[in-house]
Amino acid sequence: MRAKTFRTWLEYLQAQDRLAVIDRPVSLRFELAALAKKLDGRKAVFFSQVDDYQVPVVSGICSTREQFAEALETDPYGLIPKFAQAVASPVPCRQVKKEDAPVKDHIRLDDIDLMRMLPIPVHHEKDAGSYITAGLFIVRDPVTRKQNVSIHRLQVSGKNRLGVLLLPRHTFHLYKQAEEAGRPLECAIAIGVDPVTLLASQASTPFGVDELEIAGALRGEPLEVVRCETVDIDVPAYAEIVLEGRILPNVREPEGPFGEFPKYYGPRSDKEVVEITAVTHRSHPIFYTIVPAGYEHLLLGGIPREASLFQTIRQTVPSVKAVHMSPGGTCRYHAVVSIQKRNEGEGKNAIVAALANSFDIKHVVVVDEDVDIFNMEEVEWAVATRFQAERDLVVVHGAQSSRLDPSTKDGVGSKMGLDCTVPLGSEPMRYLRINIPGYEEIRLEDYLRPGGGTLGETYLERGKKAVR
Repeated sequence: MRAKTFRTWLEYLQAQDRLAVIDRPVSLRFELAALAKKLDGRKAVFFSQVDDYQVPVVSGICSTREQFAEALETDPYGLIPKFAQAVASPVPCRQVKKEDAPVKDHIRLDDIDLMRMLPIPVHHEKDAGSYITAGLFIVRDPVTRKQNVSIHRLQVSGKNRLGVLLLPRHTFHLYKQAEEAGRPLECAIAIGVDPVTLLASQASTPFGVDELEIAGALRGEPLEVVRCETVDIDVPAYAEIVLEGRILPNVREPEGPFGEFPKYYGPRSDKEVVEITAVTHRSHPIFYTIVPAGYEHLLLGGIPREASLFQTIRQTVPSVKAVHMSPGGTCRYHAVVSIQKRNEGEGKNAIVAALANSFDIKHVVVVDEDVDIFNMEEVEWAVATRFQAERDLVVVHGAQSSRLDPSTKDGVGSKMGLDCTVPLGSEPMRYLRINIPGYEEIRLEDYLRPGGGTLGETYLERGKKAVR
């Protein structure tokens, strides 16, 4: 399995010439993020010399849809069905002994100083400080013993303290239960896991589903986990680094601003605080960071949302073929939906279902199955030639929206859907796409000269001689 661990995936990328290695010294403050962004969507990047640290840094391990599909050993169109199937059929993890878990090679229980130990970058100009952006944040429900996995922005606010943004979802629910009981919530932060486990952590699931078990389903085998040293949490045994800790009750400290996925800053405010109690890591660990608002960040959030969106729309429009949360819409706000329309009105039903799936979704475009929804030029063509606002536009005002969308008013805004499907019963030639017979079978290499060829004596030189 090419994505069995973080390191096997890096080896795969290197073998494919998709891993850039930067050996010259690089600063954690802006320079590392700038270089990773320059290579965004093209290559992952391995920084071997980051300031004075012995620990290298990697970014961009999956920055295209095709790479996530490769990691899951499928293709871009098979990505969502495979993910949805894994969410529906989790595979329990396999517990391994401490001596069999590489993440236990080194254990630090005291004198913890995160910035002295780990190369944690500052990504954007107005960021409040160094942020961990790619850590799987794992907590356990003390009643069901099920774990919940998510990713949160984590600001280093002290030697062993992190400010954390907890949105009102599953981890926040468990924390509030603990806080109301006057106790901290134990947690662990796993940094440097394989892209399959990373993607599984973002699954949209009912409360009580362990995302590490979804990772097992995607892998086709149980994910190996090991118990932490100071908290009752199981973490991926092959992670590069694990931070163990507790979210403190009734403690809030300033966190932010921080550059977020909409390419604007999330504001500064008082947030929950994590106190780190232990650090474990592999021998010669590699630190992993995600550059916020880059393709890796957007796709990591978008692909699991697509799986949830596909399932929601299918309940209303069973003939839905595929969905796409586009990078231009930050993989959160814009959805493109492909359907095989059998009845008039299904396009609008798909719009309503999509908007109901997530308050983040702001604009929906529904197209017929002949349109490649991963090609935004094709989507724009469908809007241009198959849409009339008078009959095909759906608008909803005053709806709950993303608070990170600066165009909303305190998270309340308008939503819009465009039904770009062809009306059933249209005249056969009215919407018939033009076609050149044999186009798909043409192989340019059979026609072009090696190296592009040259006109030379064959034409231009003759012309010059004729003029003389």
